[in-house]
Amino acid sequence: MFNRRLDLVNDTEVNGADADGSAAPAPGASGGRLTLGQGTAMYVGAVLGTGVIALPALAARAAGPASLLAWALLVVMSAPLAATFAALGARHPDAGGVSTYARLAFGERAAAVVGWCFYFAVPPGAAAAALFGGAYVAEAAGGGRTTVLLTAALLMAVVTAANAVGVQASGRLQFALAGLLVVLLLVSVGLSLPHAHTGNLTPFAPHGWTAIGSAAALLVWSFAGWEAITHLAAEFRRPARDLPRATGAAVAVVGVLYLLLAFAIIAVLGPGAADSPAPLGDLMASGLGGGARWLAAGAALLLTLGAMNAYYAGAAKLGSALGRDGALPAWLGRGSVAGEVPRRSLGANSTLSFACLAVVGLTDVGPKPLVLLTTGSFVTVYAIGVAAALRLLPRRTAGWYAAAVALVSVAALLLMSGRYLVWPLVVTGASLLYLRRRRAAASAPAEPGGTAEPQPAEAG
Repeated sequence: MFNRRLDLVNDTEVNGADADGSAAPAPGASGGRLTLGQGTAMYVGAVLGTGVIALPALAARAAGPASLLAWALLVVMSAPLAATFAALGARHPDAGGVSTYARLAFGERAAAVVGWCFYFAVPPGAAAAALFGGAYVAEAAGGGRTTVLLTAALLMAVVTAANAVGVQASGRLQFALAGLLVVLLLVSVGLSLPHAHTGNLTPFAPHGWTAIGSAAALLVWSFAGWEAITHLAAEFRRPARDLPRATGAAVAVVGVLYLLLAFAIIAVLGPGAADSPAPLGDLMASGLGGGARWLAAGAALLLTLGAMNAYYAGAAKLGSALGRDGALPAWLGRGSVAGEVPRRSLGANSTLSFACLAVVGLTDVGPKPLVLLTTGSFVTVYAIGVAAALRLLPRRTAGWYAAAVALVSVAALLLMSGRYLVWPLVVTGASLLYLRRRRAAASAPAEPGGTAEPQPAEAG
């Protein structure tokens, strides 16, 4: 399904003339340079992310060995969602990503809501991811909270610098990171499996079968990521061909790694997995000895860099597209064209990420609130994105059927998110208020007898 070539539409879409008549590149045209391998690596980094650092232990604590079924459910739910966004990205390769799909399907307001929910979810999410990576370094090197915060800040600086050079350099970095990460995780699992005991799988459901749902709810953080690369679709050399292929490869790689790692942690560590603050480090230590703490710290840094790199790249492109389309200040619009570097949008998003990290450092609230804010926002993005897919994708195609199945998964995620949807509701209100004020400012000078201050003329 993923490797099936999706034909580009020739009617009105983001790569043709938009509804407002603005010109855009011809359908199918791409000035991007991302290869299939680099795109796959971007996807693997975005989805695999920091979930494997702590979530296997949290899920095991909730459901015991039965949490393996929650992981399997996660992989199954990911496949149609990933296929949906791959189909959309192949047909509408634009820096706006899900925001563009929402605009084409539902109009400007929906596009602004989705864009804001994603763009302003990345800073708290990046700060949380950086703190997770910093915690592993502190476990190995000591230094406590100071080491955690300094490592987090360094991770943010490295990813910002990589994306400031350009998406091609970012893609090369991601390709190297993903390759090292996959090898490291496979070696860790392979060396630890001789220490596995089938007795650690019993009792299989110590907290009852309903606990599988609780474990699945904890894994929502790992569920995020399939939408991130849509903002880079136009950066692929051949989006219509390579994006679905990259998605299919990433689903396979991520699914295998998630299931292997979760099984190894439970079968090797046994009941102790539920109480481990660093389950990946303990797994490596079982096969390599106590010195594996440093190796675990290295793996955590690779995971964190990969996830942050993909999200920084996607958010930077999205911010420039929102500036181009009027959903954010026009000053951010530079860099929305394929091949350009959106440094202004990247700088704004990086600044917000450092601000979130500073709040954590000053208040010592920890990463949990950041995770919850991010999760609620991404679920909202998924819901609108899948609904847009059902309107935009041709009926009875593989992508349309994938979207119909994904809609059921997203509905379940909305139920799991509960009160954490308050934050995206606040962001939704702010985005609609911004649009209203922008329109009022644009129309005020044309009103007879208006008292608004004259607006500066646009350049050329």
